[in-house]
Amino acid sequence: MAANNERSFIMVKPDGVQRGLTGEIIKRFNNRGYKLVACKLVQPSKEFMQKHYADLSSKPFFNGLVEYMSSSGPVCACVFEGKDVVKTGRKMLGETNPLASAPGTIRGDYCVDLGRNICHGSDAVESAKREIDLWFKPEEVITYSLIEAPMVYE
Repeated sequence: MAANNERSFIMVKPDGVQRGLTGEIIKRFNNRGYKLVACKLVQPSKEFMQKHYADLSSKPFFNGLVEYMSSSGPVCACVFEGKDVVKTGRKMLGETNPLASAPGTIRGDYCVDLGRNICHGSDAVESAKREIDLWFKPEEVITYSLIEAPMVYE
């Protein structure tokens, strides 16, 4: 990984997978110039989702979120790599509340309800590392070069 690159964990939630939006979300990150370095379709357990959302455990919506994420179908877990991908990825996803998301963002274009906001993105480089380590074994995150990298990066 180049010195100016970072990695972000992006997850298409069950509503996004069920609605057939996984490819569109991956496409948007690829079109931006970010490199997909890991991706898998997973049916997470309740215990696993409790670990993933541990930082939200004191929130009143925690149990409902964990239940939804573990019982409503698979999720698509992805790792993208590139310059400033964590911060820019969050902008691409849009606001957590889709009704506050600008048109052109993923949530602004594809959803209306906070409880069905189709995707999750790491909120900091540190949380991205924690989430990637939780979801992927080291050998599942691939290191490779993109042929078009010189057309995306100086």
